Amino acid sequence: MAVLAVVAAVVVVAVVAATRATTVEPGLVAPTAREVAVPAHREGPVNPAQAEELEALSADPALGEFFGIVTDVQTGETVWEKNADTPGRPASVTKILTATAAVNALPADHRVVTEVFRSGDTSYIKAGGDVWLADASLDALAHLIETPVVALDTSVWDGFETIVPSWDPADVDGGFVAPMEPAMINGARIGAETGDVPRSHTPAADVLGAVAARAGAEPAGIAHVPEGATKVGEVHSPRLDDRLATMMDHSDNVMAEAIGRELAVATGAKTPVAAVEKQLDALEIPTEGLILNDCSGLSKDNRIAPRTIDVALYQAATHPELLPVLRSLPVAYGSGTLAERFGGKDGQGWVRAKTGTLDATSGLAGTVTGEDGSVYTFAFISNGSDILAARESLDTLASALRK
Repeated sequence: MAVLAVVAAVVVVAVVAATRATTVEPGLVAPTAREVAVPAHREGPVNPAQAEELEALSADPALGEFFGIVTDVQTGETVWEKNADTPGRPASVTKILTATAAVNALPADHRVVTEVFRSGDTSYIKAGGDVWLADASLDALAHLIETPVVALDTSVWDGFETIVPSWDPADVDGGFVAPMEPAMINGARIGAETGDVPRSHTPAADVLGAVAARAGAEPAGIAHVPEGATKVGEVHSPRLDDRLATMMDHSDNVMAEAIGRELAVATGAKTPVAAVEKQLDALEIPTEGLILNDCSGLSKDNRIAPRTIDVALYQAATHPELLPVLRSLPVAYGSGTLAERFGGKDGQGWVRAKTGTLDATSGLAGTVTGEDGSVYTFAFISNGSDILAARESLDTLASALRK
């Protein structure tokens, strides 16, 4: 079985000049990676001492109620497990399932399209679900408006929840999520392009206002594109794999929710969660006890067993078409939400993982390359614990896989 691992690099997606009916790729700083082949076989069986060390480390009281599993990618064998089939509160580790589902159903170069139509003296922006609109995209859309009036069609996400009931209402002003409308400027951030800053409560209206102002047109609110309207042009989002990398690197909840909705639209699913679950079933990923309320992990009511997450990672490690999932994971002491973790530990630079944080909840799931060339997938969840203390213990657990 060929196994691929990845290491980090950084690229910037270029901005392409806007003309009618052409693609505009807004600037997006996205972590990417080059693939490194890892030997498919190694000498010797799974190290029993390693399992014993993991068992001892998992008994740390700082981990609270702990759930975990480690798999040897070369053999498919479980190296160690503890409560692996018990669903725990996963926090943002949920994003691994969303990413796996999206990559399984959509091509890596899939883009969200925002179209512009004209009917009479009104132009209509038909939102496609692009929540990454930035100045280049807004300018391109405005360039396509040559009528005195412009309206916005948001019907693409009709029927999907705008705010998931189990989200904390304070999370919008707290900067962790926004009302999920299919057109946003920089993820609905107010006064910033990145970071957990307060989000707008009216993201789609903000897009309409920004485009109208640039075009010198009057905003006419939300309206469906009339039948028979003439298409003028379109603007494209960055590629799916680039968006996934940014989503994972920054643990961006808005991006995760948008990608879940993108998947639902593309596959005809009734809800984003149903779309994710359908792809997990297609990949034969076990979902016993799975409870998903969202695609980002922001809901405190989500429950996922470590085995579900670990098998998703194993599938990504053994199926080349799913490799964008692994490429998207932050690098220990190197990038994203792991940039300041693992310093001085054996896992520094060798662990790639998605973090998860909610009140009394810490998660870590990803891959590790051992000193002997072994490749492991792992999924760890800590509930009922102090966040900082649990993080330290989780990092120690993952680092033990280097030995």
